[in-house]
Amino acid sequence: MLSMTNVLLFLCEGLVYVAVMITLLHLRHLLGIGVFIAALGVLHFIETYLAAVFYVQLPFGVISPGSAVLFAGKLMMILLLYLKEDAATVRQPIYGLLAGNFLTVALGLLLQMHQTVSVVPNRTADLAFIDEMGWLMLWGTLLLYLDALLIILLYERLGRWVRGFLTLRFLLCGIVVLTFDQAGFYIALHALNGAPAEVFWGGWFAKMGAAVFYATMLGAYMHFSSHSRPFVSRQPIGDIFNTLTFRERYEDLLSKSGRDMLTGVLDRSRFEFEAPRLIRNAAASGGVVSLIMIDADHFKSVNDRFGHLEGDKVLKAIAAAIQSGLRQSDYFFRYGGEEFVVLCDGLDHAGALLRAEDLRNRVAADVVTADRAAVTVSIGIASTPVDGAAAQDLLSKADARLYEAKRRGRNCVVGNA
Repeated sequence: MLSMTNVLLFLCEGLVYVAVMITLLHLRHLLGIGVFIAALGVLHFIETYLAAVFYVQLPFGVISPGSAVLFAGKLMMILLLYLKEDAATVRQPIYGLLAGNFLTVALGLLLQMHQTVSVVPNRTADLAFIDEMGWLMLWGTLLLYLDALLIILLYERLGRWVRGFLTLRFLLCGIVVLTFDQAGFYIALHALNGAPAEVFWGGWFAKMGAAVFYATMLGAYMHFSSHSRPFVSRQPIGDIFNTLTFRERYEDLLSKSGRDMLTGVLDRSRFEFEAPRLIRNAAASGGVVSLIMIDADHFKSVNDRFGHLEGDKVLKAIAAAIQSGLRQSDYFFRYGGEEFVVLCDGLDHAGALLRAEDLRNRVAADVVTADRAAVTVSIGIASTPVDGAAAQDLLSKADARLYEAKRRGRNCVVGNA
């Protein structure tokens, strides 16, 4: 009887939790997303405390509502936040919790250095408990970080295989990630508190029940609420991971570096980074990428006749002429010496031929040497998927066609025709 009462109480706790948190999320445009995120953060301490010391008897074992109700619910709320917003939003509570719990551990270590006095009769500060809770909270947050990444990426991967069955995807995500989390958190509980094996198994059964409960609740909410975003992101999974881990901020920083000092265009190291990413994303979305390889004709004679300073001026003028004919979405690199590469996302081979011809004409019209002689370029082109599905494939084909343009007399464009 007592264990069944505990089951009913668990269900009531779950209903209260999911009702309040979904309401806060649903009203985020009225209340602000910070209300929902703050609620997640406030509950983190109590869920860790309950998971450490508060256990009740259920028919299948001894479990804690901190793990089965609050933590499982939080993880599913993070997934729901991702669906309602995006990866850039959902990473905010994850990193906020991580930072706050690092601070908790640091302050706990400092607090233990105080010489305390007893003010309330028969009560003393249990700083060892604070220290223990800090480490548990930190470990739990590290697990939450991994859990959150895993549940979102798994949800997207399942969306490629199981379209439409939203509740089933919630359930499968919950089962896999909560199993991983239960194993990880039990390691810490056993190390710090000597928790017996039945705590692991009881908690695992409870979390599987929580996965069923929360998947049903979230599926019902998504069904009955207005939801304009697709159930599967159009972004490649790699880009979602990059956003969750702030890698796109790194790429933004990278965009401000990796430039050729002479011409100001991107350098070869940036090509090695950008080309595989661009081609991979195009393949995932069914798009195309064209690579245009450009080489200045008879450039050695410019350096020999006028010196390297004049040669540098010619290279800068070539780069400026090419840049003037590119779209904002094109990537322009100085690949080496007098050789340049342009990556054109979304431009097929026929379009790349026209673009290359325009670039050739711009250079011939705008760039001259010190004695007013026209400077020309030879160009080779390769495109996905006909010329390959990797950056090295496109480079190899474009390079061969560039040398074919040289063989034909220079100042011309050669493609795959």
